[in-house]
Formats: sequence, structure tokens, C-alpha cells
Amino acid sequence: VIIASLTISAILVFFIVPLTIVFFIYLTNISLLIYQRNSELKADPLSDVWDSARKTIASFWDIYARIWHGYELHGVENLPEGPGILVYYHGAIPIDYLYFLSRLFLWKKRLCLSVADHFVFRLPGLKLLLGVTGVIPGTREECLIALKNGYLVSISPGGVREALFSDESYQLMWGNRKGFAQVALDARVPIIPMYTQNVREGYRMFKERRFFRRLYESTRLPFTPPYGGLPVKFRTYIGKPIPYDPNITTEELVEKVISGYTVLSCISRPVKAKFIFSFQTKTAVQALIRKHQTIPGNIWKALLERFDKRRK
Repeated sequence: VIIASLTISAILVFFIVPLTIVFFIYLTNISLLIYQRNSELKADPLSDVWDSARKTIASFWDIYARIWHGYELHGVENLPEGPGILVYYHGAIPIDYLYFLSRLFLWKKRLCLSVADHFVFRLPGLKLLLGVTGVIPGTREECLIALKNGYLVSISPGGVREALFSDESYQLMWGNRKGFAQVALDARVPIIPMYTQNVREGYRMFKERRFFRRLYESTRLPFTPPYGGLPVKFRTYIGKPIPYDPNITTEELVEKVISGYTVLSCISRPVKAKFIFSFQTKTAVQALIRKHQTIPGNIWKALLERFDKRRK
């Protein structure tokens, strides 16, 4: 009985906050279904008639963010007035991104559409919530339509792989994903880097990953459960936009990347703009991490930052 009690207590300590977040997400969807039925709404979930419901949802999550993580959002002035692509680091649980969406809507009454992994759309009972909050598949066509309609579109190139297998070293795990750069070039919109400080200290994955890595690569499903939920300080930083000038040559774009962010040993031939734009974006996200994050991440330091009033 004692062993069973201790085991259950340990499980609750490790997983109670992530499970609470899941509970609140489903509760939010149930609330939307009740609102839809009572108001007899049949409009497109992205239409303005859902704004009052979106404001209620955003207010709830913003209060949760303030209380549990002392959440701060910096750099909103770097967002373009028109369309653009937000690129961000993916934590074990993207709760920081949910906080960002909520505060952006409350501050600017602006909806940012979110590219999600295909498995998200297979989750039961979340269809209305995904529609109202602007979660879309990551196809080129969907993204271009959203950008053409003036929306901000956000994407994490690391996606689920980064969520599962990155750690307190905050390594970006983008692989060869450069599609977001091609979409930005096709739509002629800027890319805006974004990062949330201490996101890995709040929620983590277990260290033993070899088996889970093989399992994920074969199924593309996230079987590894996140744990934690400590009330560490969260600060989201939005970096300067990375514009694409259609009049700039590939060689000039290469020089811009070299002089602005890093030094490449040699470039023997012209490099396609898509790869340079992707590289420039990755370097910009890494620069935000280096500037605002202690590496490796430290849970105690992240907790103590809740009481540091001097840091902005």
C-alpha cells in the first residue's frame, strides 16, 4: 500500500500540470460547443462573429499564464501590420505559444494562424477549438491562402521532433525543413523569429530517448509523455523581422547573412535564396536563445526569475 501510494503520488507530481492543461483544453472546446449551440452559430470559425468567444478563451489563458508563469511578452512592435511568418522554438509542451496567441489577441485583437502537425487533427473532440483558434495544416497552399488574406502564420520547423528530443541545451532540430522559407519567398512576406525563455525548464521529456526516437520515426506519433509544470518564469521574445527583398541578388543575400549573423568558411557557388532565407531564420532564432537563455537551462534559476523585478 505504501509503495503504491508513493508511486501514485510521484505520478501526480510529475504529470498533474500537463494533465491539467489537457483538461482545460478540452473544457475550452466543450464551452465553445455550448456557445455555438446556444447562439446557433453556423459561421466560419475564423469569422469575426467568434471574436467574443475568442476573447473569453484568451482571457482565461492569459490569467493562467500570469498566475502560473508570470508570463511576459516582449517585441510585439516587431510584428508587421500585414502578413508574415512567425518561426519559433518548440518546447516539450507549446503552452508558451498558447500564452502568446492569447495575449496577442487581447492586446491587438489579432488572430495568428498556427501550423500544426497532422496528428493534432486526429485528436478527438477538438475540431471546433482548432477552427476557432486558427490551427491549420502545414501545406503550402493553406499557408499561402492565409498569408494572402493578411494573416500572420506561425510555424515551428522542429515541430514534434524538437518537442520530444530537444532538451535544456535548446538545440534546434529542424533537419532539412525549409518549406517555410519557400512559402515566405512565394508570398513575399517577412519572417519573424520568436523564442520563449525557460520553456524547457517548465516542461521536459525523459532522458532515455533511443527507444522513443525509433518509435516516433516509424509512426510519427508522440508517445513520450511530458512532465513537470513548474511555475518558472516565461518570457516570449519576438525578434526583428527578416525581410526578403525581391531585388536583392543571391550573392548579396549571402553577404547579408554572413555579415549579420555568422561567418561561413567559403561559398564556392551561388546558393538558392530558399536555403539562405532558411539559414538566416535559424540563425536568428539561435541568436534569441543565446541572448535570453541560460544554457544549459537551470530550473532553480528559472524559478528565482519569478522574483527578479529588475529584468525586462
